Amino acid sequence: MAKDIPVYVFTGFMDSGKTTLIQETLFENDFTQGGDDKILIIACEDGDVEYDIEKLKTVNAKVTMIENEEDFNLKNLTEIQNEFKPDVIFLEYNGTWGVDHIYDEELPEGWVPAQSLATVDATTFENYLNNMRTMMMEQLFKAEVVIFNRCTDATPKTKFRGQIKSMNRPAQIVYERADGSIDDSPEELPFDLDADVIEITDADYALWFMDCMETPKKYDGKTVHFKGLVYNPNDGKLRRDVFVPGRFAMTCCVEDIQFLGMKCKWDKASTLGHRSWIDITATIRVEFAKEYKGKGPVLYPTEVLSAEKPEDELVYFS
Repeated sequence: MAKDIPVYVFTGFMDSGKTTLIQETLFENDFTQGGDDKILIIACEDGDVEYDIEKLKTVNAKVTMIENEEDFNLKNLTEIQNEFKPDVIFLEYNGTWGVDHIYDEELPEGWVPAQSLATVDATTFENYLNNMRTMMMEQLFKAEVVIFNRCTDATPKTKFRGQIKSMNRPAQIVYERADGSIDDSPEELPFDLDADVIEITDADYALWFMDCMETPKKYDGKTVHFKGLVYNPNDGKLRRDVFVPGRFAMTCCVEDIQFLGMKCKWDKASTLGHRSWIDITATIRVEFAKEYKGKGPVLYPTEVLSAEKPEDELVYFS
């Protein structure tokens, strides 16, 4: 039986900082301290930053290249395994290749995914997102940790977090400044949390929804107002005093449109037509809900009014 070999996967576009992160992990973060494991870096692209081969020798690490996407297959990976016999693998994946090679295809026996990290250059993220959204998001949608590097005071962290969470909700997001320090300053929200009634515009709905679902406690007891589409099918899935107001949001492309809605308890819920539009003012209470499989935000309306369908029915994370 083959021994388990942990594989650390690093994804992200070229020049997003993958090579730098790998070397920082090996040289500065005590990854190799006290051990004599043989570490193999499998690099699938040749970026601006080069590996310090001589320094890598001091931590018992070597580098090998896979230059073509068609060569990232079980046969070649097994040959690499047999040649280097590593104890640990760092995989620097090519930012233009489909990630299905990593997650959906067979890997050599014993290779065990240990952690998946994605690096993002905060200074170019929006440009890539606007022009190559699907390709960009593919590099991030299965990452356990997403690291935005080269952040400044002007980096729209809340917007970036919403865009990542829209298609990878479990991801941990880290913001790193150009000097390598972690930016843990509070994120600015586009609405006033201290207002008597928090006004959620169509433009801000997606960000508000993700923030409320991720950090519900700060909304507990707050009152919000927004325009929503009613989910209230007469199919027995919801109790008569429950409906779900929300909006359809586009993440990557039309194929990835999803409904972002919150559970709402109201004694007149059964009077609302399925897919009707409403203006809703409601107080948020954080409580257990089976739909959330735990505690989450539940809306208790103070006012529900009929509303006109908006010109654009979709909301966006931008």
